[in-house]
Amino acid sequence: MRCNYRGLLKRPPRNSSGFTLVELVIGIVVLALSFTVIFSMIAPSATQSANQINQIRASELGKAMLNEIMGKAFDENSDLSGGVRRCGEDIDLDGSIDNCTLDVNLGNEENDNRALFDDVDDYNGLTAIENSLGNELSDLYQGFSIFVEVCNDSQYDGDCTNGGDNQTAKLIRITVTTSQGDAVTFAAYKANF
Repeated sequence: MRCNYRGLLKRPPRNSSGFTLVELVIGIVVLALSFTVIFSMIAPSATQSANQINQIRASELGKAMLNEIMGKAFDENSDLSGGVRRCGEDIDLDGSIDNCTLDVNLGNEENDNRALFDDVDDYNGLTAIENSLGNELSDLYQGFSIFVEVCNDSQYDGDCTNGGDNQTAKLIRITVTTSQGDAVTFAAYKANF
């Protein structure tokens, strides 16, 4: 048997079925550009999602604080149920009047013991994130802050600087700031009834 070495040396070229280096580089560049476009569209929506979660948490904290405050008496010289003893009136007709608290005296007279807060103006200036028993909630609301303002607003105009009488209504304004710096404000009036 004779071997034909010439046929081995002069083999016909086969069709290549792979990619060239240039084609691979172009494919990688196109893929990278595609991912860049896709991720630039997804990233802002992820940030907006976090904002919405923080706003919901701020809403829960603000509403809980507002509910707690609205459940208290109008003034130190009023009773909690209202109508029986109201500040600024002579209910007993004996000539003695328990005056309502003036703007300059609004604030807590309970030595910062939140469990003893009994009227709405005790919360004026409150910045602590805690429940009504004084237990810290800052672990649940990391990065959040709260500020409570209470003022006499007999004209119901939301302006605490114009004075007015101190016997009609108190404006309660709660501002909750999220960890991203968004401020959410809640306000309500507590009337002297």
